[in-house]
Amino acid sequence: MFEGKIRVASVSDADAIAAIYAPIVRDTTISFEVDPPAKEEMAQRIAATLQTHPWLVAEQAEKVIGYAYAAKHRDRAAYRWSADVSAYVDARARRCGVGRALYERLIAILRRQGFHVAFAGIALPNDASIALHKAVGFMPVGIYKEVGFKQDQWLDVGWWRLALSNHTGAPAEPIPFATLAADITA
Repeated sequence: MFEGKIRVASVSDADAIAAIYAPIVRDTTISFEVDPPAKEEMAQRIAATLQTHPWLVAEQAEKVIGYAYAAKHRDRAAYRWSADVSAYVDARARRCGVGRALYERLIAILRRQGFHVAFAGIALPNDASIALHKAVGFMPVGIYKEVGFKQDQWLDVGWWRLALSNHTGAPAEPIPFATLAADITA
């Protein structure tokens, strides 16, 4: 089980985050990006995300070994209570509970913000990611067949859903993460 620290990411984590993500982009079909983003691009992504949604890192011995974040599900206003989530863990730290610890903290923050549902897209096949999402309560909702082309093959994406609230009436507006960030502690 993971025994490190989960904290809110900062732009100073961009280099470590980019290093974790680069081999996933370059060597696998897990990410549909084809060129690994440089640390400057990652810093911009972190800064932009933290305005509205959480971005967390897992540390062990003061080294970033994984990260998870949420993002807007779609642009239309009616989607604003839905979030997409992703988690990535350094290859040397996988299967040690890092992804689960990150997601459990991320999900708790999304609930506090007032989001109604979280979605995760999983490039298939990816048994490890499916197991992680099932472990934190996500349920499958469908598959986009042959939605992406990478490494000379058409790829499917499975979509998974996690209810964050049971509200049936009109919800309050989601609280921007920047408003809560000072209250979020590791």
